[in-house]
Amino acid sequence: MNNKKKRIFDIIQIGYVGDVASRTFDIAITAAIIINLFIAIFDTFEQSIPYQPVLDVIEWITVIGFTIEYILRVWTAEYLYPNKCTGIARIKYIFSGSGIVDLLSFLPNYLPVFFPAGAVAFRMFRVIRILRIFRVNSYYDALNVITEVIRRKRDQILSSVFIIVMLIIASSLCMYSLEHEAQPEVFKNAFSGIWWSVSTLLTVGYGDIYPVTVLGKMFSIIITFLGVGMVAIPTGILSAGFVEQYSLIKKSTDYLMEKELKFIKLIITKDHNWNEKKVCELSLPRGLILAAVLRNGDTLIKSGDIVFVFSKRYMADAQTISV
Repeated sequence: MNNKKKRIFDIIQIGYVGDVASRTFDIAITAAIIINLFIAIFDTFEQSIPYQPVLDVIEWITVIGFTIEYILRVWTAEYLYPNKCTGIARIKYIFSGSGIVDLLSFLPNYLPVFFPAGAVAFRMFRVIRILRIFRVNSYYDALNVITEVIRRKRDQILSSVFIIVMLIIASSLCMYSLEHEAQPEVFKNAFSGIWWSVSTLLTVGYGDIYPVTVLGKMFSIIITFLGVGMVAIPTGILSAGFVEQYSLIKKSTDYLMEKELKFIKLIITKDHNWNEKKVCELSLPRGLILAAVLRNGDTLIKSGDIVFVFSKRYMADAQTISV
């Protein structure tokens, strides 16, 4: 029974090119996500009305697939959190970010079935299923670069967002003070000022709220210039993060492929001590540094939540050491 559960975990959790079942699962789930999003968009067109019965059937097939996947992930959560007991591991997954997204991807479809009286209201919640698109990166290691960049730059991003929020609040209150007497029906309260501030700082410029006084226009010019600079800060941080990450990946790949350097290449076998362990759970020998992880032809920069899996492919220059 445990072997079957472990096999199911390997299929749904770790995408490995050499494992046909695992790769098929990843492709099927990704296709289901794309189909679900297509249906959500096509539902907004009048042309979809004649095809509604077919679309509903396809949607329910994908929803049932998401439901089965969620149940299997809860059932095999003990392998995702090997240091926790079964009950705690399942609770940890259910309340994790990925667990909540997985649940919300299908739950709104079942609510009208159990609560018919609120069917119209519950149908509005089905838009939440678009959150499922954020789970695609968990099926492909290459897309984890995005998550890694955000994780590494989170402090700088939060700092820049905090500055932008403070500027929005300050500028909205100032504009409200300058324009309220001249346009009491437009700048009714501070929220009207916030709406103007956001559209100005983010250079959207809807044009529904704008200053008419001289001081208000001058202040608006200043805020517009500040907005261009402020919005560019998080964009620059993310851009620099991507450049750093890909440079690090390339450097690590070059190191691993360089034969003259004294790097040790390890193959994780099925009975290896590191198999099914996360990077953060390893106890490395003194003097040994983990540079990078090769999986499915991709070079992964070490991260605490990367899980090692055994390889069926032989590497001529791989070595065996006791760890």
